[in-house]
Amino acid sequence: MISLRRALLLTLLAAVAAVTAASALATYGVARRELDQVFDYHLRQIALSLREQVRASVPRPVIGAPGELDFAIQIWDADGNRVYASRPGVPLPEVDVFGFATVAAEGGPWRVYSTVIGDYAIQVGQPLAVREQRAFSASVRTLAPVLLLVPLLALAVWWIVGRGLAPLARLAAAVARRTPASLEPFSEESAPEEVRPLIRSLNALVQRLGAAFAAQRALVADAAHELRTPLAALRLQAQLAEAAADPAARTAAIAELRAGVERATHVVEQLLTLARQEHEGEAAATDAPVRLAELAAQAVADHAALAEAKGVDLGAARLDDAAAVRGDPVGLRALLANLVDNAIRYTPAGGRVDVSAIAAPGGAAIEVADTGPGIPAAERARVFDRFYRLPGTAAPGSGLGLAIVRAVAGRHGAVVELSDTPGGGLTVGVRFRAAPRPEEAPRP
Repeated sequence: MISLRRALLLTLLAAVAAVTAASALATYGVARRELDQVFDYHLRQIALSLREQVRASVPRPVIGAPGELDFAIQIWDADGNRVYASRPGVPLPEVDVFGFATVAAEGGPWRVYSTVIGDYAIQVGQPLAVREQRAFSASVRTLAPVLLLVPLLALAVWWIVGRGLAPLARLAAAVARRTPASLEPFSEESAPEEVRPLIRSLNALVQRLGAAFAAQRALVADAAHELRTPLAALRLQAQLAEAAADPAARTAAIAELRAGVERATHVVEQLLTLARQEHEGEAAATDAPVRLAELAAQAVADHAALAEAKGVDLGAARLDDAAAVRGDPVGLRALLANLVDNAIRYTPAGGRVDVSAIAAPGGAAIEVADTGPGIPAAERARVFDRFYRLPGTAAPGSGLGLAIVRAVAGRHGAVVELSDTPGGGLTVGVRFRAAPRPEEAPRP
């Protein structure tokens, strides 16, 4: 499990360690360069301090106790004989380059200054290990206060990270205390700017959950109210079938009972479809390319028997292969099924129902046009309400078809339009915004 607190602590402490190490290396480098300059100056001054003694042919240094300074002095005469060595046990190579040079010797490299004074060559050297040790000691002394403060800095980082993440901890605790009935928005007061987008997203989710719960409660209430009547009718029809005195009456009662069962089944199926589209739609929706022309052709084929039994001419008026959208094939199939079913139910015998899938530059559309009684303009806003049916409607139905159509269209960002069919009737159009290329859409 990824811990934001642990990740921040490890990252910041690693950064502190890296910066401290870089500072130590930089301090050591600066100290080494400065000590090199100082010690080179000392080497040259020691060599020049022997000038008078050498000119007086007295090869004896006057600096006193050079070993204490880790220096070594050698003097050669004009014949190449070494006439003086301050540290006989540490032989240096003979002079071959005058001035400063770094030479290899027994025990490690040396820094050497060589010069000629009169008939003598003077060589003064110092081990580089001495300089490294002095540079290291100077660096440690310089960095000691910083190194002592590193633990305090680590504690400060730990405290700052904990304090910075405290709003997230408080928000998590507030979410944990909530119950399914507590849908009040979370307060943004005193929340850092970085946490506010999360709080706004949570509040938007809470608002959607509240709307979903309210819709669910309304659906349950409406379903209980609407199912009470058909269930009471079924009970009465069953009692009539039981009490029928002759076979003809019993047959008629059973036929009525069967019709009532079919009506109740249709209502329950529509309720389940509406519940799935309104409440489970967002979780179940897909983003697959769908060919509307093939969905329309399938809807015509599925309802051909119903249209034939009703005496309605059902057909596909226009099917553009380029009409395609991205969305949920199951939901779009339910949308088309409800539009075609409604059109057939409300179109009288001898009428006509035309289904179209139309491609347009800005998107695509589905149209179902019938020659039925149509819907008055004043009622077109209400027909999308659940269980609402036009006054005086004789055709059987549940009043849920257009509610399902609106729910599916809303999930896909489409607009449902009701208009008059030329010559009389109703045309329902579902306009989708953008459609993909038809070659991307698989067959439903």
